[in-house]
Amino acid sequence: MPSLVAPALPAGKLSASAQPSIPGDGLLLRPWQESDRAAVVTGYADPAIQRWHCHTMTDDEAAAWIAVWSRHWHEETGASWAIMDGVMAGRTSLEQDGTVTGQAGLRQDGAVTGQAGLRQVGVGDGTVAGQVGLRRVDLGEGLAAISYWVLPEFRGRRIAPRALAALTSWAFGQLGLHRLELSHSTANQASCRVAEQAGYRVEGVKRSEARHADGWHDMHLHARLATD
Repeated sequence: MPSLVAPALPAGKLSASAQPSIPGDGLLLRPWQESDRAAVVTGYADPAIQRWHCHTMTDDEAAAWIAVWSRHWHEETGASWAIMDGVMAGRTSLEQDGTVTGQAGLRQDGAVTGQAGLRQVGVGDGTVAGQVGLRRVDLGEGLAAISYWVLPEFRGRRIAPRALAALTSWAFGQLGLHRLELSHSTANQASCRVAEQAGYRVEGVKRSEARHADGWHDMHLHARLATD
């Protein structure tokens, strides 16, 4: 039936262009590549990640997982990025289509700074440190949910909050979303700290909302608005 409210974002806002790489504070978020399968398998083999994400993964399943995220982008239902650590500084910027290139970056408000230019950065540079993504994207409502994990050897370096800050800036400043939500088990204090460090306020507790290996968990709901 016809809606009396115009969509927050038009259809095609994601799929009309290639998924971009996003510069962050000492990090680069880039789309997953098939060659990243081993990092995905390692992530889902880690007990700490398994505790909250409740999955294991074979090499073939990791390849399928990467392909699914590419499909989600084109279907405008979600997107996931590999968090790259060790990318050479000063080589990231943003093209008109949102692709990171040249000698520029993004301010916290999503504005492009520096000298944008032709595609120069080698998106394979650096090491995969983790994952950050948008799930349950609803362009019509301007909403999405956040997910992330960090591989064991990269923990303790604020990888997750830095990656989350970069994705948040892009999602508000470039994509134009209105609200981002982040949920985690109330027992997951580390994730709570990540959310708070990235400016996601606690809005409440969703009782018995997620089932983990040890049973049902209450979930903290955090959120940020584009106007925060």
